[in-house]
Amino acid sequence: MSINILMPALSPTMTEGKLAKWHVKVGDTVKSGQVVCEIETDKATMEVEAVDEGKVGQIVVPEGTEGVAVNAVIAVLLEEGEKAGAAPAAAAAPAPKAEAKPAPQASPGPRASGAPQSEPEARGPEKHDGARIFASPLAKRIAAEKGVDLKGIKGSGPNGRIVKADVEGAKPGTAAAAAPASAPRTAPVAQPIVTVAGDQRIPHTAVRKVIARRMLESKQTVPHFYLTMEMEIDALLAARAAINVIAEKKGAKVSVNDMVVKACAMALRDHPECNASWTEDEMIQYGAVDISVAVATDRGLITPIVRNADMKGATRISVEMKDLAARAKTGKLKLEEFQGGGFTISNLGMFGVTHFSAIINPPQAMILAVGVGEERVVARKGQAVVRTMMNCTLAVDHRVVDGAMGAQFMQTLKSYIEQPAAMLA
Repeated sequence: MSINILMPALSPTMTEGKLAKWHVKVGDTVKSGQVVCEIETDKATMEVEAVDEGKVGQIVVPEGTEGVAVNAVIAVLLEEGEKAGAAPAAAAAPAPKAEAKPAPQASPGPRASGAPQSEPEARGPEKHDGARIFASPLAKRIAAEKGVDLKGIKGSGPNGRIVKADVEGAKPGTAAAAAPASAPRTAPVAQPIVTVAGDQRIPHTAVRKVIARRMLESKQTVPHFYLTMEMEIDALLAARAAINVIAEKKGAKVSVNDMVVKACAMALRDHPECNASWTEDEMIQYGAVDISVAVATDRGLITPIVRNADMKGATRISVEMKDLAARAKTGKLKLEEFQGGGFTISNLGMFGVTHFSAIINPPQAMILAVGVGEERVVARKGQAVVRTMMNCTLAVDHRVVDGAMGAQFMQTLKSYIEQPAAMLA
């Protein structure tokens, strides 16, 4: 009998993804362990391997399709001597076992997000007056928000399945008014934006959707407060120059940000109560000091992690960050390289930004926003002198770290930044 290849869950919280590319076509013979496609998740593009062997009888979901639900049928393998049959609905109920798996390097890391795994939306066919309506979870959600009656829509997806594009252009129907009184209310829908000639509609990427959802969640559920300190970095710049005399012989070059990563790691080691996350039942205090560093990519923001940063020198941190940032920009990070972390650094100094406030990335409790280092006139012992100064602003989850605790952390960080030799003591 035929074997369904299902959309795999490549992370604990993944509910849907984009089928970025097929590596096989109808008629190809597939072996167990062979890469069959690439799936774009919220943070990276990952290869998916076949579990079973057979001939590709049908590609159900074409490459480039977004919003493919986990466990939806994406392709069908035929066993020897079997002929292709009717196409299964892409949102059909899952088969007894998933026939696709992520490549080995995409296994979850030791410290994934503290959020519980989300349950996928129901994928079975809906029934309206005895008729069966096949629609993707995303199409169902959009229809519910717009008050569109799916019975009057002709689907353009596989086997007539209703997809996102079918619903977006539909006019609201009477389904919402006919709903029983006990039906839950849908969230208010934003007014449509009127476009004119010359405007462009740019579809959201999976990464951009997740960033929007998580940042909204952070601002709505995490009680932020902010602490800003001005730090003198002349000594740090001198230490960096001395380190690079040695590091450049090894093909490395330490940046100011690498030094900041090291200083934050040392401060967290001194204040373990700040290296923690909030849950409804308990506080989780991390044993390792893992620093996430925000990296801007064409696909959106991603935060690769320097593990055990307090135990590494600036040169090693520099080498790791260069590798992590390069692979982040090409979507080749492993899950464990960007999931987890107890603290984040976001540095916009290279763009000339002097001061900003960052949004906490849950379940972390703190994020440090780093501005540009610039020469300023400051007072020292009653004299006006020129020093290189840098503004750092700490955003803090008040449920985990209170004001005094956060201020003590910033004092310690300032001491490491202004006296970098202390990081070697």
